[in-house]
Amino acid sequence: MNDINDGAGPEVLIRTGPGMMSILLNRPRALNSLNIEMIRSIQKALNEAETEKRFRFVLFYGTGEKGFCAGGDVKALARAIREKSVLRADLILKEEYDLLLRIHRFSKPVIALCDGITMGAGLGLAAASDIAVATERTRMAMPETRIGFFPDVGSTGWMFTKCPPGYPEYLGLTGYEMEGEETVRVGFASHLTPLNRLPELKNMLEGYATRLPRQRVPAAKELVRALDPFFVKKIAAKPDMDDWVAAYFQGKDSLVEIIESLRQCSIQIRLCNQVFERLAERSPTSLAVTLKLLRHNENRPLEEVFQTELAAVRFILNHPDYVEGVRARLEDKDDSPRWQPETIEAVGDLDLKF
Repeated sequence: MNDINDGAGPEVLIRTGPGMMSILLNRPRALNSLNIEMIRSIQKALNEAETEKRFRFVLFYGTGEKGFCAGGDVKALARAIREKSVLRADLILKEEYDLLLRIHRFSKPVIALCDGITMGAGLGLAAASDIAVATERTRMAMPETRIGFFPDVGSTGWMFTKCPPGYPEYLGLTGYEMEGEETVRVGFASHLTPLNRLPELKNMLEGYATRLPRQRVPAAKELVRALDPFFVKKIAAKPDMDDWVAAYFQGKDSLVEIIESLRQCSIQIRLCNQVFERLAERSPTSLAVTLKLLRHNENRPLEEVFQTELAAVRFILNHPDYVEGVRARLEDKDDSPRWQPETIEAVGDLDLKF
């Protein structure tokens, strides 16, 4: 196996095997969150992987034991806004979206080993992959509304093709966190493998010498067959929760309606109470933006989804809740954001130009 990059501690490491390329996210202290330099390095690697015939698939994984990728560099975005450089913040997210859309449309199979925390851009990478492998310590969620942002990376579109009914709204609004096999049950990961077998699975892929079809879909199917012995076959179902989520969240276009219906709910009381607690700590404006995006982007082509999310970015980066959310949750860590407005009922019509 050969390294293409030889720099001292680069944040993206590139390795090549007999017929594949590995892209390693190497920023473990930041849980491998993507910054602009990493995004550009990955794009450069993908250029080579796409043009070189010897590369038949691409493998993503992260260094460190805590996370595959916790998201984008939200502190860098907040810093750009404070410095009155909204255009710089906009550029960072545009390049991130361009990268993720490219992986969705890549000509060769993509595999992501999503061990540990996988959120934000990490979820975007997983969703764009043909095979997204979780382990028992994988944690997936979309907590963006807690910092005054919204679930993005195309999720307001692709969740409708991956998740059971109602889960796009439920996950996007509440930030409900899934662990291990539940990430597969809900559709964010495609397969589950035991943590102690992950090194063997990775080594097999990086030494994979069997020729694959040139087309992405049949090649990905062949890889799934090859990896089948590593996958857990039985994923526990939660039909009661699925029914509850569908009943109270599917197709809803009003936050007030969702809250009022949950107040009258006489089943799944624990889940209802969790929703109230989670919504209460989130930016009301971000929640409204999230639901509006979900209703707008359902069943739309992914290219349009990313375009509308970018339009929402331009709205949210000019709204005070984002910088305040980053301050309260990630910088000062006083956990007491002052949202404007403070309540869901006070959020008026949003000037979102899709």
